[in-house]
Amino acid sequence: MGVAMSLGPEGPPRTGLTYRVPALLLVPPGPTLLAFAEQRLSPNDSHAHRLVLRRGTLAGGSVQIATGAILEGHRSMNPCPVLDTASGTVFLFFIAVLGHTPEAVQIATGRNAARLRCGTTPDLAAHQSSSPLTSAFLCAGWATFAVGPGHGVQLRSGRLLVPAYTYRVDRRECFGKICWTSPHAFAFYSDDHGRTWHSGGLVSNLRSGECQFASVDGGFLYCNARSPLGSRVQALSPNEGTSFLPGELVPTLAETSRGCQGSIVGFPAPTPGSPTWLLYSHPAGRRARLHMGIYLSRSPLDPHSWTKPWVIYEGPSGYSDLAFLGPVPGATPAFACLFESGARVSYEEISFCMFSLPEILENVPVGLEPPPSGDKPRGHCRPS
Repeated sequence: MGVAMSLGPEGPPRTGLTYRVPALLLVPPGPTLLAFAEQRLSPNDSHAHRLVLRRGTLAGGSVQIATGAILEGHRSMNPCPVLDTASGTVFLFFIAVLGHTPEAVQIATGRNAARLRCGTTPDLAAHQSSSPLTSAFLCAGWATFAVGPGHGVQLRSGRLLVPAYTYRVDRRECFGKICWTSPHAFAFYSDDHGRTWHSGGLVSNLRSGECQFASVDGGFLYCNARSPLGSRVQALSPNEGTSFLPGELVPTLAETSRGCQGSIVGFPAPTPGSPTWLLYSHPAGRRARLHMGIYLSRSPLDPHSWTKPWVIYEGPSGYSDLAFLGPVPGATPAFACLFESGARVSYEEISFCMFSLPEILENVPVGLEPPPSGDKPRGHCRPS
């Protein structure tokens, strides 16, 4: 089923107060769904204000301000929650950016204005980590950095992973200015249930930005990242995100002309003994952020294994976050997607769509060829 929802009382206007950058986390029992977003004073990134939270079950919920997710004089951005199942603690990572400093200014000057912040349940009160990563994210080699956005993951070993990316300064002096930077995905991780956090190695060979992770077969951590190279970048980690093997382009997952964040989630294949499958959400339009698409991979280690998209929303759409809900009544595996949408622009509201694995298998187009070059939608989510 699909419904439009807002993380504000009456939904955002096209100008002024706007809600963007959704993040979705499933928390048992119940289950409870936590939906986060940025509340902005305008659609512009530099006018991000604070984070909001909608907490509830599939039957309904309530909206609240994540009051602890604030640093005085900074704007709160990029919600990235992760659940530690052992303790039941939800960690809400985000970045606090000084004033209205745009990311582009930080990249151009090499002066990082972002700080890593983390809130925890029950009140999501914010604190700055005292772990060894504090010096790492302030290192002189980074122009700026960010987390997520979207959900983090916990591995079977118990390791907590928060997706992140940095703009690395590759050449600093060029007539007194920053000469060249490049974006690279990486992970923050914790092996002690969130008491201390560390930064892992970068996906160093390809330009890769906003990313998400999933655990796949063969003992690998799978990373799928936004890139300015025309298609998505994927990279594998053999050591749970401590470092990554060289990344590679995914030709079957094209980027929009200026790129867009996308979401990834892993889940058990329906046939016993089969590899873990992956689901991916991203606008299907190549020239603009249009038509929210759902893609399926039955062989995650093969970058050519992705299907064409099943379009669950026709029209402007942008950032998204997926959640695997597990079996729902009837023992059918189900998923949820929280995504930016609108009639004229992609940030008019935040929509929620729930669908089952049989619906995905019925609607993803057959064949592994890349989607057509035009922006014609191929289908839509059927309400149930």
